[in-house]
Amino acid sequence: MMRIGAHVHQDDILGHAAAVEADVVQFFLGDPQGYKGPVMPAGQDAIKAADVDVYIHAPYLVNVATTNNRIRIPSRKLLEQHLTAAASLGAKGLIVHGGHLNAKDDPQIGFDNWRKVFERMECPIPVLIENTAGGDNAMARRLDRIARLWDAVGGFPNVGFCLDTCHAHAGGEELLGLVDRVLAITGRIDLVHCNDSRDVFDSGADRHANIGNGEIDAELILAVCRAANAPIVVETPAEGQADDIAYLRKNL
Repeated sequence: MMRIGAHVHQDDILGHAAAVEADVVQFFLGDPQGYKGPVMPAGQDAIKAADVDVYIHAPYLVNVATTNNRIRIPSRKLLEQHLTAAASLGAKGLIVHGGHLNAKDDPQIGFDNWRKVFERMECPIPVLIENTAGGDNAMARRLDRIARLWDAVGGFPNVGFCLDTCHAHAGGEELLGLVDRVLAITGRIDLVHCNDSRDVFDSGADRHANIGNGEIDAELILAVCRAANAPIVVETPAEGQADDIAYLRKNL
C-alpha cells in the first residue's frame, strides 16, 4: 500500500494527521521564512512511536546554490541544523528546494556550491532535493538543470529527490511521462508532493490547489503518483486535504 499523507502545522502533528487520516506527515521545524534554528515539536516521543512516517521540510529561505555569501553560508548552517533535528525525530528525509542564482550568474557555480554542501556535511538521513516552480536561473526548475545538478551531487550517499507535481507543471515540464524522464536522471524518486496548480502551465507560479480544483488534469497527477511508486504528501489547502487523501487512496 502506498503511504499517503499531508503537510501539517507543527502545533499538533499527530492530531492533524488523525484528522485527515494521514499515514505520512510533513512539517516545518519553526518559521519557514526565517533563519532561526529548528524548534522541536511537542510530543517528540509520541511522534517517533506513532505509525506515521515523518518528513521535515527545510525553511524556504535556504539557498545553498547562491553566490551571495550572506545567504549561502547561513543556508548551509541552517540546512545542517535541520538535518540533525530531523534525524533525531526519526524522519525519513529532509526536503529542501534546489535554490537559484542571480540572472547573470553562471549556473555551474550553483551546481558546484551544491557539491560542496555534501562534501562538507554528513547526512544521517536523506536530503531530498525538490524541483521548483519558478526562476530563470533556478537549479531544479527544469530537467536539463536537474541533470546538471545530479552530475554534481548524485554520487553522494543519502542524496534523494522529491518530485512536486504543481512545481513541474508551473515550471514548464509536462507531467505525461515525467517520472520516466526524472528517473533517467536521478535514478530515484523518494517522495511525491502531490499538488494541483492554481496557475497555468509554465507560469512559474508556486501556488497549490486541491486535486481537481486547479489547472492540472487529475488523471495526470494520478499517473505520476502511480509511476513514482513513492510515499505521497499533499501540500494542498488544509480544508481539502482529507478529500485529497481519500481521492488518492480510492484511485491508486
